[in-house]
Amino acid sequence: MYTSLLVTTENNICVITINRPDKLNALNKIVIEELSNAIDEVNNNSDIKAAIITGAGPKAFVAGADISEFASLDAAGGEALARKGQENVFSKIENSTKPIIAAVNGFALGGGCELAMACHFRLASDNAKFGQPEVNLGLIPGYGGTQRLVQLIGKGRAIELLITGNMIDANTAHQYGLVNHVTTADELLNKAKEILTVVNTKAPLAVAGCITAANAVYNEKQDGYEIEIKKFGQLIASDDAKEGATAFLEKRKAVFSGK
Repeated sequence: MYTSLLVTTENNICVITINRPDKLNALNKIVIEELSNAIDEVNNNSDIKAAIITGAGPKAFVAGADISEFASLDAAGGEALARKGQENVFSKIENSTKPIIAAVNGFALGGGCELAMACHFRLASDNAKFGQPEVNLGLIPGYGGTQRLVQLIGKGRAIELLITGNMIDANTAHQYGLVNHVTTADELLNKAKEILTVVNTKAPLAVAGCITAANAVYNEKQDGYEIEIKKFGQLIASDDAKEGATAFLEKRKAVFSGK
């Protein structure tokens, strides 16, 4: 089904591995198309409650875009490339109501850093490196990098990284708030699965509601407080909320149905 991805699901967690290690997992048209399809699978498959995106091999999560595809593009073609990627992959990940986290092993540069930032949060191996080096090519990020980097680490730090093209290591990324946890390379996937295993014991509708409301903070077209109020109202009438309250009062673990 996929030529550039490895996709496996176990214990309700889907692991999407970008599998071009000889190209440092660089994003090309095929990877973008297949990532779009894989995210659709995550969103539409009721057996999948959460997902992890990672890269094959020890060197790179995604070391950037496939620059060879840029040479023939004019202004309209470049805009179309950026828009298609944003709509079909990066925004689709960000707006998924199932948690999708990045397990960043090695280089996450350019489109790779943007892919990691589109995920709901990030874990990094201690050899990870993050950066947006597009200025070295006479470009700016095209897959949301200028926006999400500011949101995640603040304007001053983001602009410095954007206009110098410098890389930061995993510990600096953790200090900046770009990643939630730093682990050894061997423990990276296990740590990601451990966190999502906990998340998967929670009420699915509540998890989705948290993601939707939190995303609204950065959407100027939405009132996040109003979304939170409405989501709270919807959820309090759900079967899972009734189960949660009953289980709390009965001093037992809740068993959620997603309804």
